[in-house]
Amino acid sequence: MSRAESADEASEASPKDRFVTVYGRKPVLEALSDPALQVDKVVLAEGADPRAVRPLLDAARDRGIPVRRASAQRVKVLAGNGRQDQGVVADVVAPGMRTVERFTASLGPDSPARVLVLDGLTNPANVGMILRSATAAGLSGVLLPRRGAPSIDPLVVKASAGVAFHAPVLRAGTAAAGLAALAEAGFVLLGLDGDGRSSLFTVELPERVAIVVGGETDGLTEDVRGELHDTVAVPMAAGVESLNAACAATLACFELARR
Repeated sequence: MSRAESADEASEASPKDRFVTVYGRKPVLEALSDPALQVDKVVLAEGADPRAVRPLLDAARDRGIPVRRASAQRVKVLAGNGRQDQGVVADVVAPGMRTVERFTASLGPDSPARVLVLDGLTNPANVGMILRSATAAGLSGVLLPRRGAPSIDPLVVKASAGVAFHAPVLRAGTAAAGLAALAEAGFVLLGLDGDGRSSLFTVELPERVAIVVGGETDGLTEDVRGELHDTVAVPMAAGVESLNAACAATLACFELARR
């Protein structure tokens, strides 16, 4: 894929670039009960048990949030989880979420920026912990692609201790597409890799830099490696070969903050 094609793909709009979709009766009720969260709408499966969903309907009514009806199959599609949706989903507005194109367009000509990119991570717990760490470190954004990574769902939200609702999430079709857009905006792209040529703690970091964390099992994907300017490693002793992806990402987040 060329950089131009990747940038075009990164700019595609999606509802997932605006909302965190919560599913299941308890998570939806918790979202409706939290005044700090703006819920756009609730979608309820036709034929849902009236007694089971009454608290949801009451909470939505009290906040003036629209409730729409849909088939049970449609609710499963919206939730992206066919076993745990319990016939209800809610779209929660994520104020820190935007496309990577919108993010780069918002930067001033000389504005520094630090971004973490997730490439091929599959564990929702890792994604949630990384969003929490990146937000705590004050990073400019965390690029979470629509494909190749978990959606921000109740599992990710729980692992982030709720921070995922407000995290500075950047969206793109794929990690490679997002990296191409960042490169066009002047970012230097560094992949975190055990065989990296430089140390994360000593490599020179430019004003605009993105560090990529690879998947739990296979590390950086080939598409992403093709976009990188270089790779860096976390120095380790005692024969330890690698760290958990969330641990490595947290180190990168706070090293970027320290610099």
